[in-house]
Amino acid sequence: MRFEETVLPGAFVIHQERHVDQRGFFARTWSRDEFAAQGLATDIVHCNTSFNRARGTLRGMHWQDPPFAETKLVRCTSGAIHDVIVDLRPGSSTFARHVGVTLSAAEGAMLYCPEGFGHGFITLADDTEIAYMMSAVHAPDHARGARWDDPLLAITWPIEPVVMSERDRTYPDLAP
Repeated sequence: MRFEETVLPGAFVIHQERHVDQRGFFARTWSRDEFAAQGLATDIVHCNTSFNRARGTLRGMHWQDPPFAETKLVRCTSGAIHDVIVDLRPGSSTFARHVGVTLSAAEGAMLYCPEGFGHGFITLADDTEIAYMMSAVHAPDHARGARWDDPLLAITWPIEPVVMSERDRTYPDLAP
């Protein structure tokens, strides 16, 4: 794996090193030792899958507050997404700044979203599936979110959302 730190300290795009032959390819997507060598979280307590039928499905922005703050490792296993993380760490020099990257099954890159970050994505293809590795259990009482079009975040989504939950559509802005 090749770790590429983003402009948000602690957040990484992780590229597979594919070993290709006549059968296809083989690539590692997780190694406790390689993550630890980068100073990244290595506790994975559960994995999730998100399947999205339609191009333009938007999910986010989501996070959990302490003591259930979570690190996410996100990988697109079918289709493609524009994946966005936003730094919500109080006192951070990059507070409210975001990074957006395209993740696709064809390319295989992953996005490492540290604790204290919000996360969301929009699908760029029909029948898109995303796999998450999570460092904390889901704690509904600690689940939080901000509206996908919050002016403070100023996220430029590459396409207009066509499918979104009511919860995601009506989250409050971060700024009062």
